[in-house]
Amino acid sequence: MKAKSIDIPLRDTDEVIALDLDPLPEGEEILSILRTENVPLHIWLTLAKHYYSQGKMHDFVLLLENCHKDAATNYREQEKDKMLALDTLAAHYVGLGRKEKNKEARKKHFAKATSLYTQADKIIMYDQNHLVGRAHFCLLEGDKTDQADAQFNFVLAKSEKHIAANMGKACILFNKKDYKGALGHFKKALKGNDNCPASVRLGMGLCFYRLGNTDKAQMAFERALELDPRSTGSLIGLAILHLNSGDKDKLIKGVKLLSEAYGIDSANSMTLNHLANHFFFKKDYQKVQHLAQHSLQGTEVEVIRAESCYQLARSYHNQQKYDQAFQYYYQSTQFASPSYVLPHFGLGQMYIFREDYANAALCFEKVLKIQPNNNETMKILGSLYSQSDDSDKREQAKTLLQKVTTQCPEDIEAWIELGGILQNSDIDAALKAYNTAAKIIRENIHEDVPPEILNNIASCLFQLGKYEECLQHYETALDYCKRELQNDEAYLSAITVTITYNLARLYEALHEFGKAEDLYKAVLKEHPNYLDCYLRLGCIARDREQIFEASNWFKDALQINQDNADAWTLIGNLHISKQEWGPGQKKFERIIKTTNDKDSYSILAIGNVWLQMLYQPTRDRDKEQKYQERALAFFKQVLRQDPRNMYAANGIGCVLAVKGHIREARDVFAQVREATAEMPDVWINLAHIYIEQKQYVSAIQMYENCLKKFYDYQNVEILLYLARAHFVCGKLEETRRILLQARHMAPQDNLILFNLSYVLRHLATTTLRDEKSGLEEVVSAVRNLELAQRFFTMLSKATERQKYDLNHAAAEARQCSDLLSQAQYHVARARKLDDEQRAIRQQQEKAKQELENKRREEEEVKKREKEEKHQAMLAQREVYREKAKNILIFAEEPEMPKVPKGRKKKDDEPMYSSGEASSDPDKDDGLNEEEKERKKKEKAERRLKKKQAREEKKKARKERERKRLQQEKEEKSGRYTSKAFISDSDSDGNEDDDAEPVAKINQSPVKTAPVSTGLLDSDSSDLDESPRKKAAKTRKRKRFSDSEDDSDVLAEIQKDEEKANEDTGITKISDISDDDVPVNEAPVKAPPKKIIDDSASDEDKNSDAADEGGEGLETETVEPQPDAEVDMLVSETVLEERPSEEDDKEISGISDESDFGKSSKKKKEDKKRSETKKKKKVESDLSDSDDEPLSDRRKSKKKSKSEDRRSRKKKGSESDSDTKSKSRKKKKRDDSVSSPSFSSDLSDLEPKKKSKSKKKKSDKSRRSEKSKSSRSKKDKKKSSKKVIDSLSSDSSD
Repeated sequence: MKAKSIDIPLRDTDEVIALDLDPLPEGEEILSILRTENVPLHIWLTLAKHYYSQGKMHDFVLLLENCHKDAATNYREQEKDKMLALDTLAAHYVGLGRKEKNKEARKKHFAKATSLYTQADKIIMYDQNHLVGRAHFCLLEGDKTDQADAQFNFVLAKSEKHIAANMGKACILFNKKDYKGALGHFKKALKGNDNCPASVRLGMGLCFYRLGNTDKAQMAFERALELDPRSTGSLIGLAILHLNSGDKDKLIKGVKLLSEAYGIDSANSMTLNHLANHFFFKKDYQKVQHLAQHSLQGTEVEVIRAESCYQLARSYHNQQKYDQAFQYYYQSTQFASPSYVLPHFGLGQMYIFREDYANAALCFEKVLKIQPNNNETMKILGSLYSQSDDSDKREQAKTLLQKVTTQCPEDIEAWIELGGILQNSDIDAALKAYNTAAKIIRENIHEDVPPEILNNIASCLFQLGKYEECLQHYETALDYCKRELQNDEAYLSAITVTITYNLARLYEALHEFGKAEDLYKAVLKEHPNYLDCYLRLGCIARDREQIFEASNWFKDALQINQDNADAWTLIGNLHISKQEWGPGQKKFERIIKTTNDKDSYSILAIGNVWLQMLYQPTRDRDKEQKYQERALAFFKQVLRQDPRNMYAANGIGCVLAVKGHIREARDVFAQVREATAEMPDVWINLAHIYIEQKQYVSAIQMYENCLKKFYDYQNVEILLYLARAHFVCGKLEETRRILLQARHMAPQDNLILFNLSYVLRHLATTTLRDEKSGLEEVVSAVRNLELAQRFFTMLSKATERQKYDLNHAAAEARQCSDLLSQAQYHVARARKLDDEQRAIRQQQEKAKQELENKRREEEEVKKREKEEKHQAMLAQREVYREKAKNILIFAEEPEMPKVPKGRKKKDDEPMYSSGEASSDPDKDDGLNEEEKERKKKEKAERRLKKKQAREEKKKARKERERKRLQQEKEEKSGRYTSKAFISDSDSDGNEDDDAEPVAKINQSPVKTAPVSTGLLDSDSSDLDESPRKKAAKTRKRKRFSDSEDDSDVLAEIQKDEEKANEDTGITKISDISDDDVPVNEAPVKAPPKKIIDDSASDEDKNSDAADEGGEGLETETVEPQPDAEVDMLVSETVLEERPSEEDDKEISGISDESDFGKSSKKKKEDKKRSETKKKKKVESDLSDSDDEPLSDRRKSKKKSKSEDRRSRKKKGSESDSDTKSKSRKKKKRDDSVSSPSFSSDLSDLEPKKKSKSKKKKSDKSRRSEKSKSSRSKKDKKKSSKKVIDSLSSDSSD
């Protein structure tokens, strides 16, 4: 319970004065009492507190200010009371300064508080309450937060539950946005004292709200209101929570709480600002401005003032009072913290209204920095950047809008803005963006696409050249405007005018100028001041070459706007097109004056005027130099304003070229072309440079590429340039063709006609000067001259100003007349030359026809001769067949049956010799002679066909071998030279000394060409051959050479052969002399002493042997050479002789020089051994003369005897047949080799393949061979002579 009075002790007595505290008397009265009685300081402090609690601030201050000098301080705790008095008075001044609105007064209060705190520091510096009070004062000053934080930390280090220190620390952390830390200190203050003031709960609620825990925030605000129902902060906090909930009831409750707070403290700035925000959404802008103004005047906190200014600014903004809005937006941005971006957003909008896009972009960039994903800000910034001249900004705008469309694909405005940005760079992407926006409207909003979007889509299609689709969209947009015109007539009427103008531009691009004119005039009828329609009508007239009418349209536009740069530009271009340089220059100078030298196009045009003056013929070098400098100055001025202006750079290149700096000009043009390939002027100028450098091919190619890329071969000016390039290149015909093409495009252009006449004159002159020109060419040249003369005469009489010199045209006409006067001479000369050439051609045709007739006659003669020879050959063949029908047919001795080894033969039928008609005697006896003859003829025809095929193959092999041998001879020229002779029947002294020698096949030596190693090379392979292989080779050479005794038959056959060779052109080997043998066709070692069955190649032999079911014999055979293979008609009837020993050595390529150092004794022994082997082989070959296949020898003994009896009956000599069968049987056992047989038909004289038996002989057969070998020697000799006798008798018969 509080005391109602206080006792004031009297000086020097024990009496006291009882002073009632409620109410206290005046301060002056109490002050006099306290001074008189010298009252202690703590009573002064108590009375001051009671005055403060009663609101008597003057008396409170009066006591505290006088207590230091008048109060008694002679007690123990007087220093603490002194500090307390100073701190209390300082806190009072701090509170006054916080409430003071006047800055000067506030500063005075703060200065007094600072002085008092300083005096207190001198008494007790580290007192906790003193430090806390001083720290709160530092927080209020604002710029001493760190000092306050240090003092709070010092106090909390000593007392963690100090309420004031915790609250001060929490405020510091809250301002640093460390809401969790601030909440912790508030909780510590609450734990230290359950009866904490409501401000602790208020601070906790604010922390919970910032942390997003609105439920606990609401509980904290409600608890604070319970503790202090007049806490405006708690009321405002609860009101904000209710207003942000979105619930209608809570919204009403929130407004009531704000009204309650306003009733408690009508000067509270936060309450005023929130009430202003509430009335803004109710569109009660007067209350908004009233409340915001009071809030602004009632606080010095900049954050609150920034919000008050923002409320004022946006209220004025909605009332379209943009100046006041701009003022308060700007003032708000000055007070606002960096995170408060709403004033910057509004200020940016005001800058856009003032068309200050740079500052507007800066404002929105600040907003985007704080809120990087704000779609509205990105859309506005994208729109601002799109209007910038900086390419980086435009690219950034594209990026921002693409980001918006990605984050919010349903944002129609973003798609439309993106399409507007892309329309200047990527038409396809812009069209896609517009179509997306139209699709969203149709599908999501379910409305018709607005005409603005349809118009933009059509504009994109127009730029892409899709005129049909463009027309459809324009018509759809116009229909929409007509249908909805009643709803919004003003706006839709304006949109209709724009769409109509664009539609007229479309008709103009479609070359429907009549429709375009009607639409332009219709727009002008409703809107006479539509300037662009006048300009487009003037352009249509200009394109029709109606210069006067075009000028009138442009002047009509100038009547509407005297300073319209487009109209003056078009008029200036009209003057320049007519080469009126002065008037054109004046028009562009006017534009420059009105735009303060900022119109780059006009400056560039004046530079081009001075450049054109350089092309005019003049002899004044000073003027030419002046023109060059002026043109260069204007082009440089354009580059200073726009460093990327390609046209100015192109102009500088032109000036350099005129000055003669061709290389530098080419570099400039090349750089411009690298920068942009869509500028036709730089292509043309580069081609001009190539002409100056005499690179005519490159110039022609450049002109053609430019003509194709930009003008679709429809530009007359470039065609003239191209014609000039061909002319200087000397291609007059191509020049004429191009000029004719240009004349078809512009028949009214006399310059083209002049150039064409000039080229015709040159063509005619060239043709007439050429003495080899034909009559047609000369006549055509004369016609061209006549045409050129007429053209030049007409051009020289032109009255209007022309692009050529009239005197030059007259001079050319006279020159054409002079040439035409000489035309008769040239025509006569050409006619004479033409007659001579015609006569020569007739003679050539006649000679050609005679040669052709002669060739045909010769071919017919050769054909008849060939047919006659063929018929003679066939007749001769029949004769040979009859003569050789029964030659060398031997009876067959049956052999003992053998046990077959190895695989079974494919054909088990018995094989017969060619001399037998059939293997079946009964069937053979039943056939009559006519049937046999018929079958023989058929067989002969089949063999003849086969033989002809083989002959063709042999001829091809001969040619290949000839070429190969020629190549080898060139590589190994002079390696070996040997001579081969054919000796008598037995030159090695065999037993048959009485046999008559057979005529030599070749008596002259035959030179052999170098042979390939690996076949018969005497120095390699022959020396390495095994005895068995040598014996087989020797047997092949000796076959039938010693067994022939019928020299008459052979001589007759040889004569017939020679005769046949003469008819067929085949040369016998015996007729070939040493000189007749070509080097490349020489036989390889083996001379042409071939046995009858060796006419085919080894490959054919092996194939025949395989067909007969036998196995091939491994023999060392000579590779068939082209010269050794003679036609079958000859080679089949030639019987070779046994060569002598010397010849045999020469054939095998072995001479005394190639014995590799053998001694003479050893050589003789080898020679004797070889002679002995040769004798044995001769006898063996004679006994094996039958050509029965190997498969026939394996027949049973009974069948062999029956065949022998049939053979003996035919031959009439049974004893001879037995002898021959025995000898043949022995030979088969020795070598298992079949001898060749001879058929009655020459076609059957095909060589048979010799095969080597791969079956091993049984032990019994080997023993029988050894026992019989000694007995068979004498029998062989006898049988050989008998065989020869039988052959002689048969041939004579």
